[in-house]
Amino acid sequence: MSEQRETRILMISPDSKVTPDQLVRAVHTMVDGLSVKETCYGCLVESTRENMQKVMAQVRATYRNEVFSKRRGYPQGDPRRCRAQHGTRPGFAQLEAEWECLPLIQAALDSIDAGDDSYDVPVEKKPVPVNQMKEICEAFR
Repeated sequence: MSEQRETRILMISPDSKVTPDQLVRAVHTMVDGLSVKETCYGCLVESTRENMQKVMAQVRATYRNEVFSKRRGYPQGDPRRCRAQHGTRPGFAQLEAEWECLPLIQAALDSIDAGDDSYDVPVEKKPVPVNQMKEICEAFR
């Protein structure tokens, strides 16, 4: 990927009503000069940095808290990663793990947007003293 071009992964939260097809069609209309590829989790978008900044601003405005983005290290169709050219998919497990967390992130962001400030700071847990741990262990002997 050159310094002039950027590739991004757009992932749709599982709780969203947006489909990958709808996302791809919307992204195609946002800016000229995009390369967009539909995937099972959303889409891959590649273009110049300037175009990508415009696209990301529109995606955030249109699909707030539903579509998440991250940079991809390889351009679309790169033979090292392209399944059509028998490339590997070493990052797929990571994508899957991130995708599973998106509903929680979406719900938290929606709560913040709604003005909910009822978040409780977790109580800091202190380690159990050694003597107390010994007593607990001895009680169950």
